[in-house]
Amino acid sequence: MELMDHGAVLARILPSRFRKEFPAPSLSAFVALQMLDILTTLIGLRAGAQEASVFIGRLMHSDPISGLLISKILAVALVAVALKFRRTRAIVFLNYWFAAVVSWNLLLILAVRFHLSR
Repeated sequence: MELMDHGAVLARILPSRFRKEFPAPSLSAFVALQMLDILTTLIGLRAGAQEASVFIGRLMHSDPISGLLISKILAVALVAVALKFRRTRAIVFLNYWFAAVVSWNLLLILAVRFHLSR
């Protein structure tokens, strides 16, 4: 049994005006987002915010930096597995996810700073 190319099937079914290119995965964006996540998380914790993720919060319970590093090692492992199995859409998804996380961190930092200045 031969594997089907889903892109070719979609190309035959959908007219070109309805098809959209999926963004290419960017490892440099992934690394930058990981650094921004570490930075904004540490700034947020210092400003008085709490870690929203229960899993990451437990990792950070004793030492925030080691917990963050463990979480980043897990993120890199996810990307390595995605690359090994040629699941590049997972990397794109992770980039969007961490962009949302960094944005959330920045909003929390602003909210905590604004609340404390009142």
